[in-house]
Amino acid sequence: MPLSEQEQRLLDEMERSLYHHDADDVAKVGARGRANYTAIALAILAGVIGIVLLIVGVVVQQPLVGVLGFAVMFVGALLGFAPPRRLTIPRAAPDAPRRPTFMDTLGERWEQRRDSED
Repeated sequence: MPLSEQEQRLLDEMERSLYHHDADDVAKVGARGRANYTAIALAILAGVIGIVLLIVGVVVQQPLVGVLGFAVMFVGALLGFAPPRRLTIPRAAPDAPRRPTFMDTLGERWEQRRDSED
């Protein structure tokens, strides 16, 4: 059973909306920023220093040194798994002109193909 003209228009509008929102979602996921290798290196360094301090604390039987080593390891883990926002690459302003994304290009090709078929 063919769709009525109104149903076809509504379906086309829903498709365009879906492509537009899907492209926005993909842009949000891709715009989180690149890996911050400085933060990762600092996290590894803090982890190694923390382990050394923990072992030294056990060997010299000083609990304060061991607790300090654990704290340094914990801070290193936090830095490695959740780098501070100030160290990440900032996102572009929403009103700034943006380059077409892969999904934008696919959407345009899809629309051109649909228009050429009609």
